[in-house]
Amino acid sequence: MTQILVPDIGDFHDVEVIDVLVKVGDTVAVDTPLVTLETDKATMDVPASGAGVVQSLAVKKGDRVSKGSVVLTLAGDQHSAAAPAAAAAATVVSPVAPASPVQRAAVTPMAPVATDVTVPDIGDFHDVEVIEVLVKAGDTIAVDTPLATLETEKATMDVPSSAGGVIKHVAIKKGDRVSKGSVVLTVVTTAASAPVASPQPAAAPASAPAPAPVATAQAAPTPAIPASIDEAAFAKAYAGPSVRRFARELGVDLGRVRGSGVKGRISHDDVKAWVKQALAGGTGSAPVGTGLPSVPVVDFAKFGPIEVKPLGRIQKISGARLHASWVNLPHVTQYEAADITELEVERAKLKDKAAKEGVKLTPLAFILRAAVKALQEYPLFNASLDAGGQNLVFKKYIHLGFAADTPNGLMVPVIRDADRKDVYELARELATLSEKARAGKLAGTEMQGGTFTVSSLGGIGGTAFTPIINAPEVAILGVSKSSQQPVWRDGQFVPRLMLPLSLSYDHRVIDGANGARFAAFLAQKLADVRGLLEAVP
Repeated sequence: MTQILVPDIGDFHDVEVIDVLVKVGDTVAVDTPLVTLETDKATMDVPASGAGVVQSLAVKKGDRVSKGSVVLTLAGDQHSAAAPAAAAAATVVSPVAPASPVQRAAVTPMAPVATDVTVPDIGDFHDVEVIEVLVKAGDTIAVDTPLATLETEKATMDVPSSAGGVIKHVAIKKGDRVSKGSVVLTVVTTAASAPVASPQPAAAPASAPAPAPVATAQAAPTPAIPASIDEAAFAKAYAGPSVRRFARELGVDLGRVRGSGVKGRISHDDVKAWVKQALAGGTGSAPVGTGLPSVPVVDFAKFGPIEVKPLGRIQKISGARLHASWVNLPHVTQYEAADITELEVERAKLKDKAAKEGVKLTPLAFILRAAVKALQEYPLFNASLDAGGQNLVFKKYIHLGFAADTPNGLMVPVIRDADRKDVYELARELATLSEKARAGKLAGTEMQGGTFTVSSLGGIGGTAFTPIINAPEVAILGVSKSSQQPVWRDGQFVPRLMLPLSLSYDHRVIDGANGARFAAFLAQKLADVRGLLEAVP
């Protein structure tokens, strides 16, 4: 019999079990996810550190556990628990939560072995220069310890360790050039610190929407930089790209932040701590934010009973991004109304047939198809400003994001290559991604790479609204509830089903005339249902 325990999950205690993924009698292998835990910062799976048949479960949904708590008992191959993979991490799986360091399951120690740690996948970069080596032979390191700093013409990134132990030999030096797979060092390790799948270097946390795996050091547009930041000191600060992006979003001067990491490296927590101190008046100045007047602090309890509830995890993450987009991008909203009378008649005819094929043919599928046609006609709306704000990046692909209302908050899944899909394929992906979003099972990659977003409130109501642009996109389409309205046609008023459209766009990139043309073109395409049902070439 083998007991599977909750591994090291950092500083979290009494963590809630939100899902039990196996049952008595199931056969599990090493690394099979057993239960899902949720903290206020992340969700994580507890993997099996051994293989066998589940004999008994020690936890149920709603229980709270900590490091060392018994999850279940296995009957079967007890020795499999000593396999290197048994040290797999309680990996963060929430697409909208920050990535946590890889954690270790308790295993029986084995004889030390020498393991090469290599450069992980660093995207399309090759022969990248090593600008700093952060460790030396004899150092004891843990999983995710930064080993070396690489620099390309676009970004700096740290190479984290995929294993823990004592460094036997360092294979690189400052000035060397490396690529994916290059050996960084050799570490003497055991089963308890065996290598895991190489993490992405200096990866930014996933969010709605999430940034690319390798973030640039100048990820925020130049206009977003608060005047209070000392750029020279900011550039010299020892911090990774994701921390720099986070600091710019909050208006924090990294030159004034003291790092708590290895060799004074600044972490996300260091930035948060500095902001808390600044808000409390402890920094002697107020360099946080963008010079906006502060909101007065009010004791609401003085005026009547109150109840305080913490913001949800997704609200905390998306709130900062929405605020940054609203402050940094000059929003203009163009309003239009589309006649979807014929569209709804045709959709009603096709709905039952589509349902038999497992497709829920919703109005949003037609709207997305019309958006594709509009983006093909007006590619400026599918572009983005580069990091310096001096050039436009025109994308040769169309990945459509759509706002999904979930119990945990708003999420934005992305339908990739939407221009290659007909209305039925779009409807199928809409249903699949929406269900995954509601179940909290979206992967980070399923919320990345969007080029244009549609936010539909048609099922709820409203006549118009101003959607906030999902930067670095330059436009977003809001859809409100359709209604029957009298329309003047051929000398008389006739009832037509009209759909309100609200198009917000970045005025630095798109002028009012183009905004009006795009909205009018989109309305025309929605009125031509046969065109929307055409096969995709």
